[in-house]
Amino acid sequence: MDTENPNVHMPAASRARDVNHPLGRPSAGVTHEHVRHTENFTVIGNHLAQHRELSLLAIGLGCYIQSVRPGTAVDIKSLSARFPEGPTRIAAALRELEHHGYLRRTRERVATGRIVTRTVSCNRPGHRAARETASPRPARRTPEEKPPRRKSLPAVPRPAIPAPDLLRAAVDVLAGLRRHDPRLLLSATDTEHLAPGVAAWLEREIPPTAVRHALTADLPDPLIRPAAFLAHRLTAQLPPPPPFRPRTGPPPVRHPLQNCDGCDRAFRAPAPGHCPRCHPDHAQAA
Repeated sequence: MDTENPNVHMPAASRARDVNHPLGRPSAGVTHEHVRHTENFTVIGNHLAQHRELSLLAIGLGCYIQSVRPGTAVDIKSLSARFPEGPTRIAAALRELEHHGYLRRTRERVATGRIVTRTVSCNRPGHRAARETASPRPARRTPEEKPPRRKSLPAVPRPAIPAPDLLRAAVDVLAGLRRHDPRLLLSATDTEHLAPGVAAWLEREIPPTAVRHALTADLPDPLIRPAAFLAHRLTAQLPPPPPFRPRTGPPPVRHPLQNCDGCDRAFRAPAPGHCPRCHPDHAQAA
């Protein structure tokens, strides 16, 4: 009978097969379970989502900025209120995105005198420059083709005296509308167009709270063009001028009471002395 050799190695046991893997092999990495989106989604390029030089915060912030609606505030203060990261980290992430071409930020002065920051989000940095270099001459349009144009906003009333303080107060009213309804988040261009209309209301002694209520009450649903709707309301519901108030002269001067040096009677005069009866001029006339 053969004896057992203790020095012989036992054959390695085969690894358990992963029934979920398509080839029956175990997988240590991520497995995707995808569902096709049909609404409320954003297409993000892998060049951003898998960028090797951007920080994880910058990548996440870039994806968020590309997903929001045009006109959404993406300044440091607004982002700090939206996310748990502080202003310092968010400012650094914005600089990363700007350095790699995913953001363009410029500071401009609007007609009201305020300086605003315009932010442009680029979902594919360098693509526009490369396209313009490849085809420097614009293609000719046929007579039937017309360039796409943004619909202009309706005209709004104008104040009789467009004082800078009045226009600044009007801009503050428009900027605060989004706190009452997020759909009333206006761009800097729309705010500049609507500010004179609000100033015309304020000039007619309408308080800012009343102007705000008139613009935000009973909004239609859906609200397609918020700026155009506000321009219509500013014009159609413009209140009349305040009632005419004639200018009145200064009140009559009322002198204090004095005691006459002659008869000790009380009389009104700016300084002590004689009353009209005891005054030397009166005595001579008599």
